[in-house]
Amino acid sequence: MKSRTRVFALVTFTVSVFLVGTAPASATPARTVELAAPAGSGLPPYVAVIKPVTAKRLASSRREGCPVGPDRLRLISLNFVGFDGAVHRGELVVNADLAVEVARVFADLYFARFPIQRMETIEKYDSDDDASMAANNTSAFNCRAITGGTAWSNHSYGRAIDINTVQNPYISRSGAVYPPNGAPYVDRTQDVPGMIHAGDATERAFTTRGWTWGGFWDTPIDYQHFEKP
Repeated sequence: MKSRTRVFALVTFTVSVFLVGTAPASATPARTVELAAPAGSGLPPYVAVIKPVTAKRLASSRREGCPVGPDRLRLISLNFVGFDGAVHRGELVVNADLAVEVARVFADLYFARFPIQRMETIEKYDSDDDASMAANNTSAFNCRAITGGTAWSNHSYGRAIDINTVQNPYISRSGAVYPPNGAPYVDRTQDVPGMIHAGDATERAFTTRGWTWGGFWDTPIDYQHFEKP
């Protein structure tokens, strides 16, 4: 090999090593949680795909001063059973530390055929919690203050999930109901599709994994809300 050729080869090799060594951290691979349905259930396998999420994808759900960045969050695409009894795909953004656990929680709900109206990330509602609740949307991450306060909500960390917000309303200390169209479901003696009750499959899917349910709170009471700070 001629001297000039050796120098070119050395430079090429050095640049190649530099490029490999500085691969972006955002290249975190997707992870899939796939579970076979019980025999005779009539359900297809449960599949959840966990991927990194970008600031662009989070859009208005992430604001200036948010306590976590996109690198600490994950986007989960997963199966759920709708109110129509059919299988749908939904999306949640949650804390990276909880992503696999959340995927498995929703597998429990799926196999129990707990119906969910819709599951869209909050920026689809311009990150307006009231609009998302009124649409009976199940969601997780949203960088916002706690209802009626100034401290960061656990939703701001991707460590809280609201489920079927109409059938499971939030009741403030003053008795106000959010969303207002959830008022018919304040009476928890009802047993209607999508409603969460103490001891049912949905409550247990979360609480047996260490999550807290707002339905057990004294005031306010938040039947839609599960969190794991």
